[in-house]
Amino acid sequence: MPPLGERFRAARETRGLSLSDVSEQIRIRSVYLAAIEEESWIAIGAPVYVRGFLRTYARFLGLDPEEVVASFNSGSPAASQVPAIAERQPRSSSGPIVSGIADDEQKRRAAAPLIWAASVVAALLVAFVVYNEFTMHREPETSSVAASTASAALPSNSPGPSPSPSETLLPGPGYGPNSIALVLSAPSWLRVTVDGNVSMEGTFPAGTEKTFHGKNALVRIGNAGGVEIFVDGKDVGKLGKSGDVVEHAFTL
Repeated sequence: MPPLGERFRAARETRGLSLSDVSEQIRIRSVYLAAIEEESWIAIGAPVYVRGFLRTYARFLGLDPEEVVASFNSGSPAASQVPAIAERQPRSSSGPIVSGIADDEQKRRAAAPLIWAASVVAALLVAFVVYNEFTMHREPETSSVAASTASAALPSNSPGPSPSPSETLLPGPGYGPNSIALVLSAPSWLRVTVDGNVSMEGTFPAGTEKTFHGKNALVRIGNAGGVEIFVDGKDVGKLGKSGDVVEHAFTL
């Protein structure tokens, strides 16, 4: 039997649907749908959320939800680390103990999305504060380095040429020839392959900045509207809109 992610992708493509089309109909972000098809379970989170997304996506595509969840449970190491408490049902309806357990499970099930959402918001706030602090400390140093470099390279009586906006190089370490840099303005799943080796993969928060050096780079983004790309220090912009899953190859 084909891997679980390939079964979802094949069923979707057979219906002629894109990830964005499915996302609009079942209200699951396309970045999570892409993670299911890539079997990147860590990008979704705890197994309880993975199982919920699997059931919803499977019903929409006409797959057997329970068989899909069973395949995930048997094939994913992450599924065995956290008991599927939210999926168990009491086998007996007699006695106050079983009733109390059922009530506790219902309370946990109702509270879990709220706890998860609060954790995500807290992580984004921390990332935003760290990014602002880093930017504030880096700007003065960058300005002084740029000024000293310009004064050393040009005669005192020559203002020198001004680069056009499309050729403006980013300041700071890590940018330059044979480089590709990614700057996240929103959370996104990323996979970056440089010269045939996977250098970065996972879900990263807003404010993340990564630079890679090599000859060729293959970039796959789960939220194209939230990632700015710089090649050899030049801003090439974003590869798509928010929520779009895009893959693009670059020669450095």
